[in-house]
Amino acid sequence: MEKLKFALFSIVVLSLLGLLGYWSVVTLQSGTESKASQKIAQLQKENKELNAEILKVNNELSALQAEKTETVPIVKKEPAPIVYKYQDLIDEFQGLISSNAFLKLKSRGAQVGTLQNFLNIYNKTSNKVDNDYGESTKAAVIVFQKDQGLSADGEAGSGTFNKMIDWLKKQG
Repeated sequence: MEKLKFALFSIVVLSLLGLLGYWSVVTLQSGTESKASQKIAQLQKENKELNAEILKVNNELSALQAEKTETVPIVKKEPAPIVYKYQDLIDEFQGLISSNAFLKLKSRGAQVGTLQNFLNIYNKTSNKVDNDYGESTKAAVIVFQKDQGLSADGEAGSGTFNKMIDWLKKQG
């Protein structure tokens, strides 16, 4: 019986050694597989840390955007001033209006030159600008006044100047 016990014991021990040997062969990794597993574990850990950092930065960004929205005043932009094609001439006429200029036959000076420049543009002519309010200037003013529905007396004051400004603005 002693032999039977020894035989059974030997079978159990040999079976256990066989199982242990099988397990070690199945679970044994090569050096490259082992390094790859370690690298994967390291990368997964770094990925987890980076995701946590991204979440933290996104939270900070949201807080800063909310703070910026609360503290930045809304500034209304003024519309850009309109500049017309004949802006210089418009400005000169506005100066004539503000100085209560009144031009008529035999008037002289730069104010008459402004009027003559306008009449050249209006009539599409290139008459000489001589700063002298003569008969031809008077006749051209009468034509303009009639075209604009004004009293056609050939004299130019603020009403005529305003109509001239309106016409110039319509030209662009």
